[in-house]
Amino acid sequence: MPLKKGSSKKTIGQNIKKEMLAGKPQKQAIAIALKSASKNKPKGKGKKK
Repeated sequence: MPLKKGSSKKTIGQNIKKEMLAGKPQKQAIAIALKSASKNKPKGKGKKK
């Protein structure tokens, strides 16, 4: 089942819960949820000079 997109605490918490219900250990579920949250963050356009 796909994880929710977003990087809010609520979304990360829901993703952790979903992974744990799928049978993953807690530490692994946290790592998966945080990695998916970092992929969904908007990228900056770089430094302004």
